[in-house]
Amino acid sequence: MADSSGKSQETVKNCKTEAAAAASDGKELTPEELEKKKKKEEKAREKELKKLKAAQKAEAAKKGASNVSKAAKKKSSKREGEEENPEDYVDPETPLGEKKRLSRQMAKTFNPSAVEKSWYSWWEKSNFFVADPNSSKPPFVIVLPPPNVTGALHIGHALTAAIEDTIIRWRRMSGYNTLWVPGMDHAGIATQVVVEKKIMRERNLTRHDIGRENFVSEVWNWKNEYGGTILQQLRRLGASLDWSRECFTMDEKRSKAVTEAFVRLSNEGLIYRAPRMVHWDCVLRTAISDIEVEYTDIKERTLLSVPGYEEPVEFGVLTSFAYPLEGGLGEIVVATTRIETMLGDTAIAIHPEDKRYSHLHGRFAIHPFNGRRLPIVCDEILVDMNFGTGAVKITPAHDPNDFEVGQRHKLEFISIFTDDGNINSNAGPYFEGMPRFKARVAVTEALKEKVSS
Repeated sequence: MADSSGKSQETVKNCKTEAAAAASDGKELTPEELEKKKKKEEKAREKELKKLKAAQKAEAAKKGASNVSKAAKKKSSKREGEEENPEDYVDPETPLGEKKRLSRQMAKTFNPSAVEKSWYSWWEKSNFFVADPNSSKPPFVIVLPPPNVTGALHIGHALTAAIEDTIIRWRRMSGYNTLWVPGMDHAGIATQVVVEKKIMRERNLTRHDIGRENFVSEVWNWKNEYGGTILQQLRRLGASLDWSRECFTMDEKRSKAVTEAFVRLSNEGLIYRAPRMVHWDCVLRTAISDIEVEYTDIKERTLLSVPGYEEPVEFGVLTSFAYPLEGGLGEIVVATTRIETMLGDTAIAIHPEDKRYSHLHGRFAIHPFNGRRLPIVCDEILVDMNFGTGAVKITPAHDPNDFEVGQRHKLEFISIFTDDGNINSNAGPYFEGMPRFKARVAVTEALKEKVSS
């Protein structure tokens, strides 16, 4: 009550004072005006107080900055007085296989070669990545996809190695008995080509001249000489591979395993040997896989260079010719872009619903060069009766589609080419020995002569 009363009295006193001041000016203020004037004066006092505090704060900050500057200057002077030794930032030389010796000071800039140097040889010597065959830990195994021995690693290999290394290290730290198997692939045709060129360049010999065993020995020599680049690259990547189990897809263990696998599969009737359509390289004289074939889409007459031929060879030309029908029934016209293969034709296919040829079901055509009887077979799978003449020549030994027709209708398979791409004796004495594309021209001319005669 006392405080409240005092405050009330003070307010009244102030109001009276202000009223007196207003009266001295000859003007009497109302209580509302007096209250408004009072608030205005209070705001002015608060503003002055804030300005005073801001000035004091700025002065204090100025003094603090001055002290920091003096301390920094003093510290800098102390550093300048000391001599910096560059050798403190250089790693000492580490003997091969020992733990890396580090510099006394961390280098100011990152140098990958300096940082990574020496670590891997110590890891390898310490057998950190060798799997324990007697371990009771759960096993975890990854086989490194073996890079081809023919070249060096590229960014794709680095990506795969980094991913697999991350997985194998994680499993190793998680308590697994880990094994990451390193190795290289002999690369098949690619390595064969490289080694063949080397033998031809150095000794002017082919692999056929030196024989299979000697050629395999040459491949091993090449692998030992050039394969080390890949192995060193994997080490530079830091890959935690178990080098005690390094493999090569042509080494004795892997070769025996492949032989064993094929023998078992054969004994169980899961694989068999039979004539099949393959891609054949007439220079290498070997079959090649689908992924090693580069296809070119030819839509019109095109001249292309072919190994073994001085002049460009014509492709993309559709040639039509007629087979005479047995029994004087006329002729049947077929078309092909590879007319030389007609030397191996063993049938003519038509569509069973094609009314143009319904009278030829079960009939035969006669081969113009050797008199071979060619059965006319009905095949709705291969033949499109709305395309061309609706009749298709069938060469089962030299076309994948014709191969399937030959199997469906049990036709004769006649190969007309030698391993080096020449015409063999099955094509007849007139064409035997001709290079394939020269036979293409010869067959065309021979057919023209038969027509004119």
